[in-house]
Order: sequence, then structure tokens, then C-alpha cells
Amino acid sequence: MPITDDAKDLQDDLARLRHDLHRQPEIGLHLPRTQEKVLQALDGLPYEITLGKDTTSVTAVLRGGRPAAGNGAGNHAAVNNSGKAAGERPVVLLRADMDGLPVQEKTGVDFTSRADGAMHACGHDLHTSMLAGAATLLAEKRHLLQGDVVLMFQPGEEGFDGASYMLREGVLDAAGPRVQAAYGMHVFSSLEPHGTFCTKSGVMLSASDGLEVTVLGAGGHGSAPHSAKDPVTVAAEMVTALQVMVTRQFNMFDPVVLSVGVLHAGTKRNVIPESARIEATIRTFSEASRLKMMDAVPRLLKGIAAAHGVEAAVDYLQEYPLTITSEDETHTAEKVITELFGERRLSRWATPLSGSEDFSRVLAEVPGTFVGLSAVAPGGDPDESPFNHSPYATFDDGVLADGAALYAELAMSRLATLCRAA
Repeated sequence: MPITDDAKDLQDDLARLRHDLHRQPEIGLHLPRTQEKVLQALDGLPYEITLGKDTTSVTAVLRGGRPAAGNGAGNHAAVNNSGKAAGERPVVLLRADMDGLPVQEKTGVDFTSRADGAMHACGHDLHTSMLAGAATLLAEKRHLLQGDVVLMFQPGEEGFDGASYMLREGVLDAAGPRVQAAYGMHVFSSLEPHGTFCTKSGVMLSASDGLEVTVLGAGGHGSAPHSAKDPVTVAAEMVTALQVMVTRQFNMFDPVVLSVGVLHAGTKRNVIPESARIEATIRTFSEASRLKMMDAVPRLLKGIAAAHGVEAAVDYLQEYPLTITSEDETHTAEKVITELFGERRLSRWATPLSGSEDFSRVLAEVPGTFVGLSAVAPGGDPDESPFNHSPYATFDDGVLADGAALYAELAMSRLATLCRAA
């Protein structure tokens, strides 16, 4: 029976799990209820489970039951040119993030979030459910696995850098031999028609950095600005100057996105405040532009402050690096997608997205790729559907079985090719 049929048999269970997760979203690195639900989904399956020390992560290792081609178990005598011991079983990692967002849900679905001010607005409840489904599929086909699989259930993707915690705690070495290929998946509530899988080799997602600025002036009466040092007008000039800088100092074919999300000052209209605050997100698509922004932004803002006789405290916060996928692993994923679902279900992106991901940290350590999956409602208009992070963003349950099948088949097929190459 094709793995897609096996996955369809799990569809109702996966939808129930997804709805349960959606009703109780948790934010950040500590997701105790989510972790409990993942452990319940894995209960009774032949996984070696390790829980995070500093987070509520779950790492699950499945030992394949089929010997690696041409080797007996436990043969670690010779070492090949890649540094991998001859006879060492290959290892593939599959990752799902589990956390929600501080968003008040407004979708009106019958499994709406019951947590005030929290929502699975980015589809991580689907990722977790799909990987749990893959766990079942892989356990059922354990006898066919020519290596080991590591399942990475990760908290804290939404701004908490949960991947770095799991890397420090050894997720890439959880099976013993180091992971040789890693795959992640992300659903979208718009962009592509229902059920479309999206790939791109090379830079797929931007780097993400944060900017926090406090302009320090001197307060006074609004009727006499000459007797004060107004931080509001300085902050306003900074906002516009940042946009001009992007268009004048950076190549349009290596874009930079800078968006100010916070601009705050004052308490009353006739009072010049002591300070003003700016916060912005910065997205870059090359390491060169990222490094240039780190230098250019503080220089510009401090120069504007000095010109007006005020001070500026500028914090440039490095967040997530570029998500760069391996060309070979992306081609592997594309081959599996077309074999399982047909060429029409695959969209190869020509340009990256300006979103960012901490799965980038995994891909910086081992070859791998990241696959998008449209969960737009069947027949829905992807151009009109609210995008991820919107309080109105909805994700269709119908993609759960396909996502689980893809996770599982990626692991199985890649282990087989790694064995043949050994």
C-alpha cells in the first residue's frame, strides 16, 4: 500500500490532534501541554525519547530495522573521506515547530483558541500533527528503514530561537552518528493554491534582525520647543531616513526590508517628552547586506541624533540567519513530492520569501531543505486569503495526511540513498 494511503488512514486522528493543539496554544520555549500531547501521540511507538533540559522540546529517535547495505550492525572500523565511519548507520532528521503566537484569534472556527491572547496563527499545530503522523508511519515501516530517524519537536520558533537550544543539547547527535540530512516543513494560509508544495534551493528565507532605538532628549513645554530638546522630531526623521538609506545605499537586486513596528513617545499633546522609542525589523537576503546594515544603521541614527544635539541608544539585535537550503537535498525533496503527488503539486520558487526561520540554524550545520505547503482552503483564493500571523489566518486540515506522508517518505528514501552511497 502506498504511504499516501497509509497516511490517509490517519487523517481523522491527525485532525483531532491538530484541533486539540489549536485550542490550547502555548507561546515561547515552555509548552508543557503541547509537549504532553506530543508524548501521548508517541506513546507505544518504538522511539527513544529525550526531553529538553532548558525547554519543553521532544527528541525522538527511531532505529531502523534493516541493516545498512553491505555492513553488519556495529561495524565502525574504517572511516571514509567524509569522516563517517564505514558501516555507521545513516541518520535523517525531521523537524516540526510547536509554539503559537501572541495573537487574539478571530477566525471563528469551531476549534478556536481558548487561550486569551494566544493563537496558532502560523500553522505550527499542523506541523506538530504532521510529524506525529509521520512518527506512526515510520514506526509501521521500521523494518524497511536502512538507518535511523530523529524527530525534532521544537518549541520557541517565534522569536525565541528554540532551535539553538536543541542544537546545544545535541539534537543532531541524538542517534549517535551525526545527522546527515535534515528536512523541515511549513504550511501557509495563502500564497499558493491548496495542497501545493513549495521548494527553493539556495537562499529560501531572509535573515532577520531587530532594531531598538531610544532617542534621549530634554523635555519641556510644547509651546516652547526651543527651550527643550525634542526627541519626537528626531525620531520621525530617523524613520524616514532609514527608508531613504535602504534605497540609496543598497542594490535593489539584493534587497533589504526595514519596517518600523513601534514608534512611541509622550503622554500629552502639549508636553515635549524626554525620550522617544523606535523598534524595527530588518530582513536581508545576503550576508554582505546583513553585515553592511549592522554598520550603516547605527552610524546613520547616531549621526542624526548628533546633528540635533540629542543622544541615541541604538541596539542592533542579530536574530535568525539566512535559511539556505542544499541544492541536492532540495532536488531530493522535489523528486519525492512529484513521485507521491505529481508534478502539478510542486511549485519551485524563483525568489525567496522575506520571512525568517530558526531552522536556518540546523541547515547551517547539516545539508537539508525546507518545504512549504499551502493549507489554503480547497478552492480558496490564495491571493485574498489572510497570511500567516493574521488573527484571521486559517489552515485546512486536508493537508495533514499529505504532510505526514511527505515527512515519512523523505526519511525513508533519503536513508536508502545514503546507504547506497556509503
